[in-house]
Amino acid sequence: MNKIVLFFLKPFSFLPALVMMYLIYMFSAQPGEQSGALSYRISYEVVELKDRILDTGYDEYELAQQASEIHPYVRKAAHMTEYFLLAVAVSFPLYVYGVRGIWLILLAGIICVGYAGFDEYHQSFVQSRGPSVKDVGIDSIGAFLGILLVQAFCWSTLHNPTKKKRKRGKRMKNSKNR
Repeated sequence: MNKIVLFFLKPFSFLPALVMMYLIYMFSAQPGEQSGALSYRISYEVVELKDRILDTGYDEYELAQQASEIHPYVRKAAHMTEYFLLAVAVSFPLYVYGVRGIWLILLAGIICVGYAGFDEYHQSFVQSRGPSVKDVGIDSIGAFLGILLVQAFCWSTLHNPTKKKRKRGKRMKNSKNR
């Protein structure tokens, strides 16, 4: 009975990846001005937080100037973060289905980089936006980091050599006691 339930629930493990793809698509569908305003507001809040923590006492003009300076980096960090999360959401279900090692890296990488290319193509139809190969590269870095994190996490938790030694030792003790 348990195996039947798991068989039908396993496909739902891809749901977070589909949600992440939808969110990326919706962010990309925003016109350039709207997207820029959102990331600028985040840049301004980062600078404002830094000002409060360090108690520098900057006025509105200085805060706005610093926010403008970090704005491009905030936008690129957002790209990397989106694709990092997508890679995690894609890699875990693939791992559940038994895709491991280099095949996980390749398959999840193809899915994420392919979606990054699709996303940039989609932006070519959005007002005040355009495709950028550089953005695909930045997205790919985020995706690669996410895939590597999942690979390392799964390997370290599921393939822990000390855990195997303990299990093997217990089995040997049990067989001697029989």
